[in-house]
Amino acid sequence: MKKTLIAAAAVTLAFGTLVSTSAHADEWPTRPLTMVIGFNPGGSTDIQGRVLANVMEEYLGQPVNVVNQPGAGSAVAFTRLANNRDQGYTFLFGGTTALTFTPIISDVAYEIDDFEYLAAVAIGQNAIVTSSEQPFNSFDEIIEYGKENPMTYAQQTALDEAIIRAIAEEEGLDLAIVPTGGGGGMAPLVLGKEVDFAYSGGTHAQYTPGGEMIVAAFMSAERSPFYPDVPTLMELGYDYSIEDYRTIIVPNGIPDEAKDRLIAAAEYASTHEQFIRTTEGNTFFPVVFIPQQEMESSVRRIRAATEEVMGD
Repeated sequence: MKKTLIAAAAVTLAFGTLVSTSAHADEWPTRPLTMVIGFNPGGSTDIQGRVLANVMEEYLGQPVNVVNQPGAGSAVAFTRLANNRDQGYTFLFGGTTALTFTPIISDVAYEIDDFEYLAAVAIGQNAIVTSSEQPFNSFDEIIEYGKENPMTYAQQTALDEAIIRAIAEEEGLDLAIVPTGGGGGMAPLVLGKEVDFAYSGGTHAQYTPGGEMIVAAFMSAERSPFYPDVPTLMELGYDYSIEDYRTIIVPNGIPDEAKDRLIAAAEYASTHEQFIRTTEGNTFFPVVFIPQQEMESSVRRIRAATEEVMGD
């Protein structure tokens, strides 16, 4: 915020406060930016990301173009980002499970230290969903049905697939896994009953208010404030949970000025009515602002805990 004062002789006339969220000509950025999203259009990450891009554009004074790079639960996008050298003009918006879990079980061309985690702006809502037209409504009912019938499950990430495979093995289910490129690919499969149940990272919020889709359980450690009656897997007796944050991530080593400006834009977005309305009102994600130091620690803490569990 900058106040413009015009003085004439001994009299200073204040024409008011000129509020500008645009950058000065000599401030970073000086050209358009690219936001990478590691899933197909139409899912919750994409919906949130496009609104976030608009708000960040308002703050930074340069266009923020959204590019979808789906594949392997966003591992493809992270691989490309790790090799990016455009000094912060390309950044990723998305969850962190491709960093805290995928490298443990898959041969990927990146690691945690290849990136910096500038700020989280929403807390992940990881759900197991099904169609309201299926003969089951809860996760317990899905399991009971699966003990008598072959089932299909639509995955989106390596982590949700690993959890469901472990539960299926524990419960003796005959389960086929159907890969998708994100919530936009998952939703028609669930609604068309082409799969029995699925992972949703937030796309379900578009379909549960109208009763088309049901949340059977949450993979998060705690219940969602938007679905307080839906239990977590841990409450149901399965020792699995996903801790995830929608985060702005850049390649390691970008200039401090670029980091500072992106962090400031993220903080601005976390209080912006448009972003809050979409993120909480449309996708049912709690909006937060978690700064870089805390996110750097969180990503490494989750990774270490996951490695310990996988080692067991």
